[in-house]
Amino acid sequence: MNKTILITGTSSGLGRAVAKLFQRHGWNVIATMRNPANETELTTLDRVLVTRLDVEDASSIGQAMDAGIARFGHIDVLVNNAGFGTFGPLEATPIETIRRQFEVNLMGVLQSMQAILPHFRTQRAGVILNVTSTSGRMTLPFGSLYHGSKFAVEGVTEALQYELAPLGIRVKLVEPGAIKTDFAGRSMAFNNELGLTEYQPLLESAMAAYGKLMGTSSEPERIAEVVYAAATDETDTLRYIAGEDALQMLAARAAASDEEYFAQVRTQFGLAT
Repeated sequence: MNKTILITGTSSGLGRAVAKLFQRHGWNVIATMRNPANETELTTLDRVLVTRLDVEDASSIGQAMDAGIARFGHIDVLVNNAGFGTFGPLEATPIETIRRQFEVNLMGVLQSMQAILPHFRTQRAGVILNVTSTSGRMTLPFGSLYHGSKFAVEGVTEALQYELAPLGIRVKLVEPGAIKTDFAGRSMAFNNELGLTEYQPLLESAMAAYGKLMGTSSEPERIAEVVYAAATDETDTLRYIAGEDALQMLAARAAASDEEYFAQVRTQFGLAT
């Protein structure tokens, strides 16, 4: 029997690469997105069900899972990939944007896991892969909300392993660095108020440094291979670092004290005092 995977956020980027990779490996794929009517590629592939799932719409989560089970009979792996990033000074960020950051990146993950757990518990098997980021293990300037949401998913996932492992359910984290996708265009909000003059030179320096970091980004297909390994290796490994930049950044963070790391980042981003 072919195994079945459900992936959130497959309209582009990493989610799409994961869907295509698993399909090539013979899996049934439930490829979910907010606007499936616009999809023209995944709908042409064998063993792929394209259906609606918006992590901000709780009812759509259960409906997508029900549709996948009706089509393929079971789900073996859930990949929580859909995400959203907001950057800029906290002081300049509207409360609605702050709420959305945590609704998408944290509440969407929690609700998706809650929806799949009865199915996994009944079959006493299943793998949940939560895609976080190096941003869930280390911080950079003007990303307090994005980092906060990813740190939260890291904590939830790490704690969940204790209660789910005895039920035959594995829960894991995939931690990419920068990925060559349209995240900055489709899935990112930048907040700023020019009237907050004190922040402007800091922002200018930080944005220039971010541009250099993006030059080391990985192709989404490379990160998808790490997702596939995490889903299929049948180990209890919790964290999977994905991408050369992620390996380097997390190694450097682990080797430095807080004070050393903060000083390095301030220098790199032109924020040194």
